[in-house]
Amino acid sequence: MRNWDDARVFLAVARSESLTGAGKILRMDAATVGRRVARLEEALGQVLFVKSPQGYALTEAGARLFEPAERAEMALSSGAGAVSGVGEGMSGIIRIGAPDGCANYLLPQVCAAIQADNPDLEVQILALPRVVNLSKREADMAITVSPPDATRLSVQKITDYRLHLAMRHDLPQPEALHDASAHPVIGYIPDMIFDKELDYLGALAKGGVQRASNSVAVQLQMLRQGGIGIVHDFALPFAPELTRVLMQHLSLTRAFYLVRHASDRRSDRLTRFSDALVAGLQAEVARLESMADGARSPLQT
Repeated sequence: MRNWDDARVFLAVARSESLTGAGKILRMDAATVGRRVARLEEALGQVLFVKSPQGYALTEAGARLFEPAERAEMALSSGAGAVSGVGEGMSGIIRIGAPDGCANYLLPQVCAAIQADNPDLEVQILALPRVVNLSKREADMAITVSPPDATRLSVQKITDYRLHLAMRHDLPQPEALHDASAHPVIGYIPDMIFDKELDYLGALAKGGVQRASNSVAVQLQMLRQGGIGIVHDFALPFAPELTRVLMQHLSLTRAFYLVRHASDRRSDRLTRFSDALVAGLQAEVARLESMADGARSPLQT
């Protein structure tokens, strides 16, 4: 790579995964960004991006270039900060992969608060019914419900969260677990449970899952129509029709983990964002769970 300007263009396309998105960051038109990428690839003798319906994805050569380019960016940013003595807000694009319960009920509020302090920052939330593939740079960081084993990943526990059986409060409520099967059971599609920590229906699902989805947000909407199923306590304030049942018989605790590339620990930008993200998620889970305990709407503060 000949100069910092080439690295700046490369990083913008890698992070936004599109020429148009990179152009907005760089204040260039997409055609100019495309020419700059082609010129860089010709100079290096390597194809750095492959175009797909989803956008521009890093090739193996591009993935190898990404880390040293970020190190150069971090060094330049640190040098500028040392000269000016003034810290700057975060900017650019950061993409987070997360299970859809977290993506629907926690991340919108947390990310909005972070962006309020960093107006030049763009946050993308990738909600997938599977584990996000960080090695393919699908996201800059991921939130998971199980800590991965990969050695090149950095794992940080964010917080515990609670789950309970829930159903509409205007329906007859079971007095014991064996009575619960009298209601339609709502849960995950059995062969699409992508993490063992999500397989929490246990004996309740022995008679089958009558209404199923790979999305906990859809499951919550199903429960609002009737039936019984496991719900995150932090989601209950968004469904005031639902109430927890059989709490003395079934109470689950799971945890969220923040997963990053170990090499990204050297990125001041990503570290600052992850610190704010972890603190925000801890506070938001506590806030919403306390509302569930008090049966309040998330709009009641």
